[in-house]
Formats: sequence, C-alpha cells, structure tokens
Amino acid sequence: MHMTESPRPSGAYTTDQDPTSYPYDGTTYGSTAGGYPPPPPYAPGRRERRSKRPAVLLTAVALVAALVGGGTATLVGQLNSGSDGATGSSGAVRGTTVSQSSKGTVAGVAEAVSPAIVEIGAASSAGRSTGSGVVITEDGEIVTNNHVISGAQQIEVTLSTGKTYTADVVGTDPDKDLALIKLRGASGLKTATLGDSSQVKVGDQVVAIGSPEGLTGTVTSGIISALDRDVTIAKDDSGGSGQGRGTDRWPFEFGGQQFNGDTGERTTTYKALQTDASLNPGNSGGALINMDGEIIGINSAMYSPSSSASGSGSTAGSVGLGFAIPVDTLKADLDTLRAGNTS
Repeated sequence: MHMTESPRPSGAYTTDQDPTSYPYDGTTYGSTAGGYPPPPPYAPGRRERRSKRPAVLLTAVALVAALVGGGTATLVGQLNSGSDGATGSSGAVRGTTVSQSSKGTVAGVAEAVSPAIVEIGAASSAGRSTGSGVVITEDGEIVTNNHVISGAQQIEVTLSTGKTYTADVVGTDPDKDLALIKLRGASGLKTATLGDSSQVKVGDQVVAIGSPEGLTGTVTSGIISALDRDVTIAKDDSGGSGQGRGTDRWPFEFGGQQFNGDTGERTTTYKALQTDASLNPGNSGGALINMDGEIIGINSAMYSPSSSASGSGSTAGSVGLGFAIPVDTLKADLDTLRAGNTS
C-alpha cells in the first residue's frame, strides 16, 4: 500500500545545530576550550524517528485491514517477517475454476447445457424431418415438439458426443405441440434443469441451443422480446411438409397472418415466449435457456419470410422473430406425456 504521508515527525530534522547550551561539569557544549565535543548532528531526530516507526506500521495495517477485511493477521505476519505479500496475492484467486469465471455468460451456459441437447431425425413416408430435443432423465427421456416427430415411422437421436440411439414415442400432446420420446438402452446421460418461466421478464438474456439445418449443437443468444404471444400452429404435418421436410418450413399463425405455409384445418393455439435469439429450421424442440443454465422454453416456431413469400427455402432464415413454449406448460403436461397420451 502506498503511503503519501511522511513518517518523520514535524521538526525532527533541521538544517542548523540546536543553539541550546547543556551544562556538564562546569563546561558548556559548543565551547572551544576544555569542553566536550558537540553531539553528532540530528541524533535526537534519529532517536525520535525510531520511536515513531511502530505507530506507522500499525497505521498501515489498520488501513489495509479496512480494505480487505479478515486479512489483518496475515498482513501483520508478512510485515514482521519482511515478506512482500506475494503469497497473499496468489492466494486471493486460489480455487477459481473456469465454470465459476464464466457463470452468467453465453459461453458458460453453452458449456453446461449443450451435452443435454440432442438432434432428432424422424423418418416417415413424407420424408425426413430434423429437429432438436432436451434430455430430462439420465435413462433417455427427451422432450421435443410434436410436429418434429408427427407421423414418424422411425426416430434416430444423436447426442452431443456423436453417439446415436433409436427412440420410441412415449406420449404426444398436439394441442400444446409437445412430445416425449425415450431412447433405447440409454443410461448415465447428462440432463437439463427445468426452470420457472413465470419468472421470465422482457429483456432477459437467453441462449438457444439446437440443430438448425442439421448443424448439431448450434448456440445462439438474444433476449426475451415479449411474453404471452398467441401462436397458432398445425397439430400435425397435414398442414404442410413439416419442419425440415422439403423446402417449406413449419407453418404457424400470428396476429391473424399465416407464416411459412398453410397451417391447415387442424390447428392449436398456445401462449409463447417471443425471442430474438436466432432460430432456424431444425431448432424446433430445442432449448431456450436463461443465464443460470435453466430451461425456460422449448423452441417451436420461427418466422422465415423468404420461404412463405416465394416458396423457396434457399435463403430462408431467422429474422429475430422466434417463439418458444414456456417450460411451465411442459412441466404441467409431463405426467400426461409419461402416461402415454397420444391425443
């Protein structure tokens, strides 16, 4: 710590000798005959300086203790031993880990949650769809959108490690666009933590993880743009070619308008979280995550203007208008899905 005050008492050092006479055995200091030689200059000042030094050290200790708290004993030991304090400085960061330093960052969320996000390939007579899913149990229960696996004759799931499994449909809820599938022979999988979507606020930072266009484990970020948006989607693939099938994108309605194709006659409407995190075909069924690494939504729909306007998906992509099913909706429906509901 840098001390700006000088430890020297005021007047301790002078430029002239003290003129005061000191009687001793009939003689006077400073005389030229028969007397004692004058004392060395500044001797009184040196004695006084030594007497003041402990007070200066204690003052330094007190000031540093006020800044770091609880470190007074260590600092006193360093002063007494002449240590420069290097050991104390390195100890201040001892125990720090990468996960701690990246907590609350996009990188930290991606590192923590990506192992629990999977790619889903669903094959049917209409073609093959690609979507995403969220692992919620170690033995392979996975939540996704109903429209990702609707009409599928075979479902293949790829983990973040590249390992693949065959999956079976456990239950579906077309009214909420939710489905639960289960991997065959899986164990010890990394699982995601389901959060509380009732606590989500407009402006909250979020991270989306999924497999857009088959690019497994893609991470994007943004904010919550709005709450409780009424989004209408097709209950099955009869309203369009489905997510990732052909050139059309999954159709949905918002604000009285249809996007990405005709939704058909069998539709359902739900309250959605709106986000500007980039979502593209293949993100459906993936996770929308808060900065604590908790799942707050299941990504389900995105606006892709070029595909709806021209029928060509070559330049279709995110324009910052995506929607996710709130995780509280999933949690309320989970028991029904596990019971094998396929309504």
